[in-house]
Amino acid sequence: MYVAIEGIDTAGKSTQIECLRTLFPDALITKEPGGTTVGIEIRNMVLHGNLKSKTAELFLFLADRAEHTESIIVPNRNKLIISDRSAVSGMAYASVQNLCDEATLVLLNRLVTGGTLPESVFILKLTPEELSFRLSQKEHDSIESRGIDYLLAIQDALISAAYALGIQTHVIDATQSRDTITHEISTLIKGAL
Repeated sequence: MYVAIEGIDTAGKSTQIECLRTLFPDALITKEPGGTTVGIEIRNMVLHGNLKSKTAELFLFLADRAEHTESIIVPNRNKLIISDRSAVSGMAYASVQNLCDEATLVLLNRLVTGGTLPESVFILKLTPEELSFRLSQKEHDSIESRGIDYLLAIQDALISAAYALGIQTHVIDATQSRDTITHEISTLIKGAL
C-alpha cells in the first residue's frame, strides 16, 4: 500500500512521518522531492537555486517524480510505502502558479508516474493563525518566503489536486496534538492494510 502525507510547510509532515516510522517499522519511508540521489539534486536546485522559470521548476519536479516512481515506488509495491509528499503537491504548486489547467496537470502526473499514485493521501490542514505562528518560529526557504496567502492557496490546492487525481483523501486538522494526529492516520492505514 502506497500512502502520502501532504501539507504545506510547517504543517507537521516530518513529525508525523517519524511517528509513523515507529508504528510501522517495516514500512518504506520516502519523500518527494529528494527520495533518490537525483531527487536530492533537484530539490536543492529548486529550493536554494536561482530558477527564474516556474515552468522549469514544474518540469524538474516532474522529472524527480518519474525517477522516484521508477526507482522507489514500483519496486516496493509489496510493502507499506509512506511518502512525504507526492504528485498531489506537484499539482497543487503548479496550479497555484497557473502554469497550466488541471486536466493537463493530471495528464502530466499520470504520465510521469505511469499511473502509479498513492492509494490514500493524508492532508494536514492548518488554520491561518497557526500557520502564521509556525512560520514566525523558523527561517524561510524560497517556497515559504512567498507568504502566508500563497501557502494557504497551496493548502486548498492540495485538497483539490488529490480529488482531481482520484486519490482517497483524508483531510486532518493539523492544529490537533501530535499524538491525536498520529492515531488518526495510523488507524486509517491499519484499516486499509
